[in-house]
Amino acid sequence: MSKAYKARRTALYVPAANSRALEKARTLDADVVILDLEDAVAAEDKARARETAAAMLKGFAPREVVVRVNSAATGWHDADMTAMAEAQPHAILLPKIFGAEDIEAAKAKCGGVPLWAMIETPRAVFNALAIADAGVDCLIFGVNDLVSAMVGRHRPDRINMHAAMSLTVLAARAADITVLDGVYNALDDMTGFAKACAEARDFGFDGKSVIHPSQVALAKAAFSPSLDEIAYARRVLAAFAAQPGASVVTLDRRMLEALDAASARRTLARAGL
Repeated sequence: MSKAYKARRTALYVPAANSRALEKARTLDADVVILDLEDAVAAEDKARARETAAAMLKGFAPREVVVRVNSAATGWHDADMTAMAEAQPHAILLPKIFGAEDIEAAKAKCGGVPLWAMIETPRAVFNALAIADAGVDCLIFGVNDLVSAMVGRHRPDRINMHAAMSLTVLAARAADITVLDGVYNALDDMTGFAKACAEARDFGFDGKSVIHPSQVALAKAAFSPSLDEIAYARRVLAAFAAQPGASVVTLDRRMLEALDAASARRTLARAGL
């Protein structure tokens, strides 16, 4: 990890027009709170949600606070960007983008606030690396909009999403930025949610965006190294430290390369060690 690691295991969407949800979010152990001005806010509440989000940014410390603005195709986008450029959240999340040109346009309006990008359109999937390289700090896979745009259907195994998931993760890794998996809609299916978290971790996602308080703890655990993983990472690094200059070492009758040491360092960074 060449950049300082930030734990973004859970990113909780909160409608910025919902005062009860906003107050609840202050008590939750999410790494990131995403104040939503877009899909979760009705048209008649957009202005109020914008004002509320700007006023409440400081109330969620120590969490990162990100504001998802309305897309550039809407009449609310410019006002959202102007307000957030002044309010200075930790980041602005851009929805419904298509390519690097959308990031460049947002840079002119964001007042220096870091940008995150949703990968939720077919064109964004194919342009994921260009979007990542355009200077965003995080990609979020947007499963609901992408399934709709594909004229597809949601599947429990998400096999129809695997290519897009891989392209999104690979783009983030090439650009050395964070990447988060999309939401899980079935709030009462915690078994299915746990499987989705495990799958996302296997794909290489750093965390998961969530839509309900009940999902926060499970997602956080899924994207945190286990005690066994931490112990093994320490043993790997100790094995390399015992043979300075060696490109290959042996541990538990397994040959380990430099990439194994790098993986061990990532594990400890994820654990905050």
